[in-house]
Amino acid sequence: MQDNKSSFITATLVLSLLVVFGVGQHYLQNSVTAASNGRMVPHFEVDPFWPQPLPNKWILGSAIGVAVDARDHVYIVHRNDDANFATQEIGIDNGIADCCTAAPPILEFDVDGSLVNAWGGPGQGYTWPASNHGIEIAPNGNVWIGGNGGGDSHVLVFTRDGQFVREIGLPGEPIDSNSTTHFSRVAEIAIDSNANEAYFADGYGNKRVAVVDVATGAFKRYWGAYGNQPSDDRITYTPGEPLPQQFVGPVHCAEPSKDGLLYVCDRGADRIQVFRPDGTYIKEAQIAPMTVGAGATWDIAFSQDDDQEFIYVADGSNMKVHVVHRDSLEVMYVIGEGGRQPGLFYGTHSIVSDSQGNFYTTETYEGKRVQKFDYRGLRPLEQLRSGPAWPAGTLLD
Repeated sequence: MQDNKSSFITATLVLSLLVVFGVGQHYLQNSVTAASNGRMVPHFEVDPFWPQPLPNKWILGSAIGVAVDARDHVYIVHRNDDANFATQEIGIDNGIADCCTAAPPILEFDVDGSLVNAWGGPGQGYTWPASNHGIEIAPNGNVWIGGNGGGDSHVLVFTRDGQFVREIGLPGEPIDSNSTTHFSRVAEIAIDSNANEAYFADGYGNKRVAVVDVATGAFKRYWGAYGNQPSDDRITYTPGEPLPQQFVGPVHCAEPSKDGLLYVCDRGADRIQVFRPDGTYIKEAQIAPMTVGAGATWDIAFSQDDDQEFIYVADGSNMKVHVVHRDSLEVMYVIGEGGRQPGLFYGTHSIVSDSQGNFYTTETYEGKRVQKFDYRGLRPLEQLRSGPAWPAGTLLD
């Protein structure tokens, strides 16, 4: 009798737990599904046939900058001296091999990936960078470029066809993060067309954001991390310790959003800091904060919806692109991983998005290429996984 009663109590208890567990699981699952269904994120597929083959047996060196103009033409700047060295290695210069030559440093592609223009290099009236780095297209079509080599303390402006327009700053000057006459190894340039201002990620030598007038190149203002006055002192970042009050550097991007904010990449500290245009600090977040050495936050681009809901963060150390929610600065998922096939990365250096929502990346080191990622609309986060952005059905589970 006692055994029967114990069995009944045990069965009843188990049944009750199952009911509670089932109900709990039902609500938990609904909650998770609702949360997942509420997190719609952009989906991309790599275009393995963009760009089209270059003419004249041209090859690229380290592809170090990318920009898009109002026609969705894509411009890249690369280090053609890298490509020249490669041709020397395989004996082309002495007639041993028939292969290729270095492309000019500035290349322009149309929306189909056809090369429509190529130019650049030393010329009369200006000092070409010792090491090409960074490119931006102004609303009038002018091409702005920086440099991160020794003595690159200036920015150059050319017409779309490569005619020299202006040199901003004095070349050959030393590091001075508080200078109002020159810069030091500018990494990136971004133009706010509404304010007619250009933001310099200044950069590899200096540790600041600098702002100039687009029409004249006149110096306007500058600031360091958290809006502080910048310092030239060497700063280090150690994961787990308090974040430095100065930029670790290089200050690798400074991109204005449509709603009047500025997003700055402090690459060496794996962080993005957000400011108002006057340098007032708003907030910050880290991406892949255990990354040391070259850092994780190399460049950013915004999604093309009206709210620019997402940021795409190029991470050259970890060989990927992070898809980040712009308001929370939370990583949603990542695209790519290390490798040389389409959709993979080797030194993901720069990134830009076009008017259709596609984005383009360049790769430095031995990556030496530009890739296009086609926008395929929004999808529930639960349907996406991190990794190569290949079309459905081409990846093994």
